[in-house]
Amino acid sequence: MAKTDKSNMETRGSKDEEYEYTLDGSVDFRGRPAVKDKTGGWVAGSLLLVNQGLATLAFFGVGVNLVLFLTRVLQQNNAEAANNVSKWTGTVYIFSLVGAFLSDSYWGRYKTCAIFQVIFVIGLALLSLSTHLFLLKPSGCGDEDLNCGPHSSLQLAIFYLSVYLVALGNGGYQPNIATFGADQFDEEDYVESHSKISFFSYFYLALNLGSLFSNTFLDYFEDKGMWALGFWASTGSAMLALVLFLCGTTSYRHLKPNGNPLTRVCQVIIAASRKWRIRMPLSGKDLYEVKVKEAADSHANGSRKLLHTEGFKFLDRAAVVDPDDFITKNNQLSSCNPWRLCPITQVEELKCVLRLLPIWMTTIIYSVVFTQMASLFVEQGAVMNNNVGGFHIPPASMSAFDIASVALFIFFYRRLLAPLISRWKKDRKGLTELQRMGVGLVIAIMAMISAGAVEAYRLKNVCSDCTDDSSLSILWQIPQYMLIGASEVFMYVGQLEFFNDQAPDGLKSFGSALCMTSISLGNYVSSLLVTVVMEITSKGNCPGWIPVNLNRGHMDRFYFLLASLTAADLLVFVACARWYKSIKLEGRYEDNEDTSNV
Repeated sequence: MAKTDKSNMETRGSKDEEYEYTLDGSVDFRGRPAVKDKTGGWVAGSLLLVNQGLATLAFFGVGVNLVLFLTRVLQQNNAEAANNVSKWTGTVYIFSLVGAFLSDSYWGRYKTCAIFQVIFVIGLALLSLSTHLFLLKPSGCGDEDLNCGPHSSLQLAIFYLSVYLVALGNGGYQPNIATFGADQFDEEDYVESHSKISFFSYFYLALNLGSLFSNTFLDYFEDKGMWALGFWASTGSAMLALVLFLCGTTSYRHLKPNGNPLTRVCQVIIAASRKWRIRMPLSGKDLYEVKVKEAADSHANGSRKLLHTEGFKFLDRAAVVDPDDFITKNNQLSSCNPWRLCPITQVEELKCVLRLLPIWMTTIIYSVVFTQMASLFVEQGAVMNNNVGGFHIPPASMSAFDIASVALFIFFYRRLLAPLISRWKKDRKGLTELQRMGVGLVIAIMAMISAGAVEAYRLKNVCSDCTDDSSLSILWQIPQYMLIGASEVFMYVGQLEFFNDQAPDGLKSFGSALCMTSISLGNYVSSLLVTVVMEITSKGNCPGWIPVNLNRGHMDRFYFLLASLTAADLLVFVACARWYKSIKLEGRYEDNEDTSNV
C-alpha cells in the first residue's frame, strides 16, 4: 500500500488551511476530492454499521420465522414451506446482482443504497398492514394452538407482493452497503487499509447482532401469534435505518460509477475474436495501455490500472496494437476503436472475473448448509422438547446461539488467532482469505454431522407413528448452531474480504454481490435437493426423509448427505484455490511476482 505523503496535501482558502486528501480517487457528496479528516473513516463507517444492524433486524424479523408463518397462517406443509422460504431467500440474493449492476454502472453506491432502502420500507409496511387487516383471521390465530383460516387469492397476492418487495429492497441494498462501507477507508493509506480489513469483520458482526434481537424478542412475539406486532417493529427498524443513513450524507466518501461493465466485457471478447490470427508479442509489456493522462483521469474516477497476468492468453489479443485499430480524422489518427483495441486494464478486468467464478461456484454448497438454519433446523427444533426450566424456547430463536458463536469467533480470530498466525508466518495478513474459506468448509462438515447425530438420537426415542414431540431437549441443537456460526466467520467474512479485494475497481459491488448470489443459489439448490430427495425416498409406502410428521422420516440421512456433498466440495475448492492467481494492481504488486493467494 502507498503511504500517505505530502503529494496529497493542498492549500485551500484564505486562511491557508492544509487539507489531506485521499489517494484512492474518492470524492465527497459534492464531487470534490475527499478530505480525510472531514469524510469517511470510522465516523462514517460506524454509522453504516448501525444502519446495517437495524436493517438486518428488520429483515430477519420477517425471514427467520417465515417458515412458521407459512405453516401456521397460510397452512402450508413442512416441505412446501421449506421450499418457499428457500426460493424467497434465494430471490433476495438474486436481486443483489441488480443492485450491484446499477451501483457499479450508473447510480453509484450511495444512491443505490438509498433507493433500495425505500423499497424495503414500503414492502415491510405493506406486509405489516396486510397481516394486521386480513391474514390473521380468526383473531388470535397463528400460534401453536390455533391455525388461521383460508385466504382469498387477492389476499395471498398482496402477501407475496409485500414479501418480494422486501426481497427486492434488501437484496439490492445488501451488497452495496458492504462495499460502500469499505469505500470509507482509503486502500492506498497504510493505516486505513488495516481498518478496511477490520470493517468487514465488524460489518458481519453488526449483521448478526441485528438478527439477534429479531431472533429473540421478535421471534418470541411471533411464535406466540403476535405476527403483526413483530412485522410493525421490523418496519420501524427499517425506517430508522434509512433516516440514519441519510443523516450521514455529507460525511461519506464516494467512488464514481465506471459505466456498464457488460459493454467493457463484450468489447474485449469481440476485439480478441477479430484478432484470432494476429501474431502475439513476446512480452506482456508490449500490449496496449492507456496514456498517462488518461490513466490519471481514470484514477481520479476511482479506477486503478491493472498489470498484465499470464493465463487466458486468447483475451490478450484484444490489447495487441494493429494499424486498423485507430480511427482516422483529417488524415490523422485521433483515437482507437474500443471494439478493436482494448487497454490491458480492461482485458485484466475480464480475466479477474473469470478467475473468481470457479471459487464462487465452490461456495454454493456451503450456502446449502447455511440455509438449513432457517428451514430444517427450525422444523427439527419444533418437534423437540422446547421447555427449559419452565420457559418455552421458540425453535427459530435457537439461531441466537449461531449469532453468539459469530461474535465469539470474530473476536477470537481477530484478537488471538490472527496475531499468532501473523507472527508465525511473518505476514501481517495471517491466514489468506482462501485459507479461511477452506477452514469454514471443514467446520460446516462438522456442523452437518452434529445435526445428523442429534436427529438420529431423537428418532431412537420417539414413536414413529405418533405426532407427539420428542422428549429430547432443544438445547441439543446448540452444537450445530455454534459450529455453523464458527464456519460463517471463516467462510462469509473471508468471502466478503476476498471478493472485495480481488474484484477490479469498477466491479466492487459485483464482487460483494457474488457473495450474496452464492447464498441465493445455495437456497435454490437446497430447495431442489429437498424436492429430489423427497421424490426418491417417498415411493411406495415410505413417507420420505422429510415428511410432515418428522417422527416417521429420516432427516438425519439428509444431514449426512449434506456433510458428504460438502466434503466433496472441499476437495474441488482446494484445487480451484491452488489454481487461482491474485489481481495485480499497479504499485501494489509490481515488485511481487508471487501472485498465489493460497
